[in-house]
Amino acid sequence: MLSKTIQEALNAQIGLEAASSQAYLAMASWADIQPGLQGVSEFFYKQSDEERVHMLKLIKFVNERGGFGIVPHLGQPIITFQSIKRVFEEFLAHEIKVSESINDLVHMALQEKDYATHNFLQWYVSEQIEEERLARTLNEKLEMIGEDKSGLYLFDRDILNFRLQISGGGGGGRGGH
Repeated sequence: MLSKTIQEALNAQIGLEAASSQAYLAMASWADIQPGLQGVSEFFYKQSDEERVHMLKLIKFVNERGGFGIVPHLGQPIITFQSIKRVFEEFLAHEIKVSESINDLVHMALQEKDYATHNFLQWYVSEQIEEERLARTLNEKLEMIGEDKSGLYLFDRDILNFRLQISGGGGGGRGGH
């Protein structure tokens, strides 16, 4: 059985995962209407789907542990961006925020001696290590490219393969969960 404190914290995380899904959906839609960013658009559509899966996983866990997983009300995410570089800076900042929240949940679970929740959250800890690494790598690549159009073309073409490279080629950490 979940404590009230843990249940509230997990529901806050559900909200954060849902907000991540919405933010990445907005990034995908923005990239979709930019010339030549179809790969980036597809990348963020996939990111959005994966965040929704993370939200559902949390809801089911809360409900299975005797709590009530609450479907969150969502505000409007940022829908337009100054540049592709800005999109990926937001992506990294968002992943860092999610990691910090997961770490707080892990700490709380240990303090309350809720080892089932602690164990459940380890999957999210591993995911966030991988997601932050991916976001940092993509930001570094964009920094190297600068304003080079041919570099941006290659970045867009290859972005869907970056996850495989980052995760060691095993299909990535976030897909299929």
